[in-house]
Formats: sequence, C-alpha cells, structure tokens
Amino acid sequence: MFRFLRHHPFAVEAFFEHSAVVTFAAPVAELRKLIPPCLTPDTFEERHGFVAAAFVKTTALRPAGFPHAFGSDFQLIGYRVFVRYRGADDRNRRGLYILKSQTDSRRMCWLGGFFTHYQYSKIDIRTAWHMHRLSITSRAAELDVELDTTPSGTAAELPANSPFRDWKQARRFAGPLPFTFSYLPETHEVLTIEGVRQNWTPAPARITRCRIPFLETLGCAGLVPASAFVISDIPYRWEKGRLEPCTAK
Repeated sequence: MFRFLRHHPFAVEAFFEHSAVVTFAAPVAELRKLIPPCLTPDTFEERHGFVAAAFVKTTALRPAGFPHAFGSDFQLIGYRVFVRYRGADDRNRRGLYILKSQTDSRRMCWLGGFFTHYQYSKIDIRTAWHMHRLSITSRAAELDVELDTTPSGTAAELPANSPFRDWKQARRFAGPLPFTFSYLPETHEVLTIEGVRQNWTPAPARITRCRIPFLETLGCAGLVPASAFVISDIPYRWEKGRLEPCTAK
C-alpha cells in the first residue's frame, strides 16, 4: 500500500562535512553480474568498469526546505557501481547503482529503508583525522581504510595496478555522477534520482590501508584499487525520484 514511499517521494538536502571515495576497477564482464539488465557499466577504454566505496560524514539531512533542526547527522558507507542508463527519452545518463548502504545511525537506517531502495544496515563507523591522514574503521564490518591527503603540489600517487595513467583520467570516475538508479524487478521499472551539488572539487588521496570485506562478497574477479579522493564542506541536494518502465529488451 505504501510502496510508493520508497521511491524517494520528495527532494532531500544535506551538508557533507567530508566525503572520501575509493574506486576499484574490474573487467567489464564481471561488473555486468552486479547490475540489472537495464543498466550497463560505465567504462574506461571499454575494458574496465568501476565499483566505489564512499565514506561520508553528513549533517542536517532533511526534506528540502525544512530547517536544519529537523535534519539527521550520521556517517554513511555506500557501495556503488558506475553505470549508464538510456531512458525512455533516449538520453544516455551516467550514474551510480547502489549495491549496499551502511550507517552508524539507527534513525537513518530506518528512514533509509522506508524512503529508498538503498539497502541500509546499521554498523559502527569510526572516523578520525591524524594530520593529513583520514582513517575509517568498523569492527562490525571488519573495515580498515586510511587515506593520505597530504598536499604535494602534484596529484597523489595512483595504486600500482590502477588502469589510470594519471589523475586527469581518474577524475572522470571521481564522482559524484549526476544520477542514482534503482531497479524494481517486481514492476520492471527504473527509479532515477538526480543529485545537485556545490563546491565539488575532489583532492587526490593516496591509499595507505584498504581492507573492505564487503567487496570480497561480490565475487567480482580482478577487482583492484584504482584511485581515491577526498572532498570537504559540500552542500548537496537530491531531487524527487522519477519512475519509468525499464527500456531493456
């Protein structure tokens, strides 16, 4: 009866204190296994697709237009696949397909499950800054990530097996992409949510530690770290969701 509420029925706004993203490359064929048939992997040189783990500290998440006092503060870990979707208007959109979302907020876990299809679960998340190093850990998820954001005058060193030759290439997959997609298999429909952000200038980061057990559960062969970046102080808004029939044959 209230299924429509999960379709992101109103615009939402928030403020990101910081967002750290580690992007992993994998063969395109492997990523096709993780996404519904209406989406295709967004590729680099037609050989590599990408999965990202995003670590976000969010404040004042609330319905658009509501005062900050109505907002929620929480930490979020989101796992996404970079994808493309050609809609009914024949427009080819770049975006993200959500595999899983984790938060340290019980309230956000409940609200996320009620108003989205993002598969929220609650875990502990600890974030700490040590000079220019950002660490994110979770006992429940057995997660341990550290990024070095030390300014160097040049782009941070890319991981050894990254398919990117330089940060300029990696920047195209630094996000955020304009759209987020959910697939509703029971009705064969696609839910599209457009994101609007300000001041989005990602700073390259060097990966010094990276253990993310959830990625191991995907069964995605050939998954390797490709890049990382951190941004801070970002106003963000998600527009009301738009539902349409899946165009895949």
